[in-house]
Amino acid sequence: MDTFGPPQRVLVRGEGAYVWDADGRRYLDLLAGIAVNALGHGHPTLTAAVSAQLGTLGHVSNFFATPTQIALAERLLQLAGAPEGSRVFFTNSGTEAVEAAFKMARRNRSGGPGGGTRTRMLALEGGFHGRSMGALALTAKAAYREPFEPLPGGVEHLPFGDTAALDEAFSAAAVAERGGVSALVLEPLQGEAGVRALPAGYLAHARRLTAAAGALLVLDEVQTGVGRTGSWFAFQQPEVGGGVVPDVVTVAKGLGGGFPVGAAIAFGERAATLLGRGQHGTTFGGNPVAAAAGLATLGVIERDGLLENARRVGDVLRTEIEAAGNPLVDGVRGRGLLLAVQLTRPVATEVASAALDAGFVVNAVAPDAIRLAPPLILTADQARDAARFFADVTVPDASAPDDRES
Repeated sequence: MDTFGPPQRVLVRGEGAYVWDADGRRYLDLLAGIAVNALGHGHPTLTAAVSAQLGTLGHVSNFFATPTQIALAERLLQLAGAPEGSRVFFTNSGTEAVEAAFKMARRNRSGGPGGGTRTRMLALEGGFHGRSMGALALTAKAAYREPFEPLPGGVEHLPFGDTAALDEAFSAAAVAERGGVSALVLEPLQGEAGVRALPAGYLAHARRLTAAAGALLVLDEVQTGVGRTGSWFAFQQPEVGGGVVPDVVTVAKGLGGGFPVGAAIAFGERAATLLGRGQHGTTFGGNPVAAAAGLATLGVIERDGLLENARRVGDVLRTEIEAAGNPLVDGVRGRGLLLAVQLTRPVATEVASAALDAGFVVNAVAPDAIRLAPPLILTADQARDAARFFADVTVPDASAPDDRES
């Protein structure tokens, strides 16, 4: 079906941070399948783990557990710093992880202020949480939402980073008029909105409000998690989360290094017991092959120091692109290896096309911004190669007057 438009290239193989198309051209992959291929392409540890697991036990259904599934759940809880009583629900994708969180929020309805009910869910303008119906209800972009309305109700979208609007949504007047809040769902950095970071202190303020109201604080780390920003999760960085402990974190993309796997991590016994037996399920979620891929990916990130590499190489990308002084580039924002190159004109599509012609895979995430989310194995030299492209790239200004003689 024509849901993605014509493919830009036909890719046939990859190795490390490079991919090759059907014509034999090589490209430096600065997108990693949209922040998915954390270990690059064809990583030997990942491919060996998946092959070995599939050769032993591939699928068993959710009537049974497997050692890899249990080990991955325990590892995620450890890396997230989740307290005693926390649990994991495995999925196949980020949108499914958000759907699980959506259902948890629906179950968090009773016990509002004064004994009332919590009927509202809050999300932020610019947020992207997926395209299945519950996740789509949380996603703010009208072009994604409108063809499929009516969506699941009770969701309000607040202005991005506006603490006054957040205060109003939790105020006594809002609760009396519209009901209590069951959950606030947000991304520490909004990837699809152009890699926008929440203002300093916003998450901590949100945590105070949600805790007081008995609402869940749900952090969508589908794109920012698993080392992408230079820590296991973006909320763990002091300048982002300020020590915040959320109620639910959703994760996917980089977790399997390219193999489909996601998870909703519930922090503490209250959040972990909101979904009871028979209230949610998945056939493939947490299957042993996906769990083996997740364990291998997390193991390589730790073994090879890829959190530090994401921070260091991300700094190289940022500083060298900005230092080049291209008048088309207004700056670089983001954290680790999730960055956006801000352009001075709305020519991101043209820049992305020029990058592909020059041998670089990037993403025009907004009319005036290019997203970079390369594999966490990217080297400093490869980052400098990318920076040289941004130093030299030019796009004719279509709005400039044509001085040619008629």
